Amino acid sequence: MNIRNRVEKLRQLMKENQLDAYIIPSFDAHQSEYVAEHWKGREWISGFTGSAGTVVITLEDAGLWTDGRYYIQAEKQLEGSGIRLFRMMDPGVPFYSAWLADVLNEGRSVGFDGNVFSINMVRRMEKDLKAKKIGLKMNQDLIGDLWGNRPEIPKGPLFIHDVKYAGKSRVEKLNEVREEMKNKGANYYLLTSLDDIAWLLNIRGADVPKSPVVIANVIVAEQKCYLFIDSGKVPASVKLELEAEGIELKANDEIQTFLGNILSEDTIMLDPNKTNSRLYNAINSNTKKMESLDVTTNLKAIKNEVEIKNIKWCEIKDGLAMVKFIKWLKNAVDKEEITEIAAEEKLEDFRRAQEGFVGPSFDTIAGYKEHAAMMHYKANKETQFTLENEGLFLIDSGGQYYDGTTDITRTIVLGELTDEQKRDYTLVLKGFIALSAVKYLYGATGSNLDILARQPIWQYGIDYKCGTGHGVGFFLNVHEGPQSIRNDSNSVVLEKGMVITNEPGIYLEGKYGIRIENMMLVVEDEKTEFGQFMKFEAITFCPIDLAGIDQGMLTESEKQWLNSYHQEVYTKLAPHLNEEECEWLREETREI
Repeated sequence: MNIRNRVEKLRQLMKENQLDAYIIPSFDAHQSEYVAEHWKGREWISGFTGSAGTVVITLEDAGLWTDGRYYIQAEKQLEGSGIRLFRMMDPGVPFYSAWLADVLNEGRSVGFDGNVFSINMVRRMEKDLKAKKIGLKMNQDLIGDLWGNRPEIPKGPLFIHDVKYAGKSRVEKLNEVREEMKNKGANYYLLTSLDDIAWLLNIRGADVPKSPVVIANVIVAEQKCYLFIDSGKVPASVKLELEAEGIELKANDEIQTFLGNILSEDTIMLDPNKTNSRLYNAINSNTKKMESLDVTTNLKAIKNEVEIKNIKWCEIKDGLAMVKFIKWLKNAVDKEEITEIAAEEKLEDFRRAQEGFVGPSFDTIAGYKEHAAMMHYKANKETQFTLENEGLFLIDSGGQYYDGTTDITRTIVLGELTDEQKRDYTLVLKGFIALSAVKYLYGATGSNLDILARQPIWQYGIDYKCGTGHGVGFFLNVHEGPQSIRNDSNSVVLEKGMVITNEPGIYLEGKYGIRIENMMLVVEDEKTEFGQFMKFEAITFCPIDLAGIDQGMLTESEKQWLNSYHQEVYTKLAPHLNEEECEWLREETREI
């Protein structure tokens, strides 16, 4: 069944259920960015494989709403499907529920699966549709009805993430959460976010590809903690350890009954952006609901001293894999046939040789020439390029290790470049250095600093339609909040101990893409009578390709920063390399 046929089958079901529109988001029942195959309904109905996007099907029209990372990819993948692309980051493009309010007649009905929509998203839709009295039907899993051989919800086992990596026991973390509950006057806390659950209980799993999380829900009470999970996922030894620390295991499907039995005089905390509408509506209607960002989100964003020590060693291991890969690639590109997928697999081999490596932290983006202009490109056998001794090869990749999560991008010069390519490579580097080197007063947010990375690029009338940086988990999701660096209204202050990426880029459709990315640690600088100053410490160690740089465009201070960074890369990595590798790295990190 091709995409057009699937859409038509869905429309038939919509008519049978008296629906005028149906919405399919990217999320699972926990509002995850990356989801298990079972919840990839939006991909199944549209053919679009990006991690973010929402499909809306009406009886006469169909659209996909996605962000700037995926515009080029979406145009290609939607071709011939009958589904239109709505570039949701562009001025004047309506949100999908506002669009529905415009195209549907008064009194019509919109359906969706309430398990995969947060209560805040439902409220937004209700607000947009209220004026035309358009109703919402939340218990309509039509994709489940259509999708034959739909993958099951994963049932793999969970395991304990040792405190020697995590730095804090689950008892310590639960005490911190209960202290926050007490301060806010709540005696229950509903937690549905998978990475928050994994962090809180020091458990990990493999339920979501590339993200070591476990499908479960948690309710923290004043004395006990309830873990709602498929019992088959919990080994006997893990069950004993959890129960010994006040964590009671319950079947996943018991949570709605539990929420309904909470007393009217109780108060329950929850995050309305993470709690799905079905769970929210299961809570006793007389129970007081206290809504805020998940307590655990802020707690896990600030890494403890043990986590920081671990991630720094993890980054050295990852840097070694990257150096071995780049050396191999530059030596082999004109001697053997190397495709985008072959390069991706070779890098994973180098990572796999490192101690504590579990798997990739996301789908590797290995794009040669114009493929790299698609920010989240995924190579496939049918359309992949073979690398040649010319141009630019962008590789954005990362690893999951027991002692950390990594995310790094390098754009590698494979041969001769045009003047335009060198100019753009240098502009990206200038933005990257400006953000890396900034000293700022405490209280700044990522939104305050985003312009530093964009300014050199803006000077040439170019921009990149995505954020500049995101938080990174600790053996958890490669994208982690609440901090970010982007040109929006994010009001989260950058705190000491947060980890964040720096990844400006230039993407020219049909030509090439350039991105340079490091992970950085937020640290304190000097304190004066004017306040506490802050800075970033680079914790990614890998050379930046000097062959791409127009040195005449760099200031002396930019050259000094790059030379200092490269000296640190060599100092950190050389003790773990053989003589030939050291010689290669010495040349790649030479002073300019």
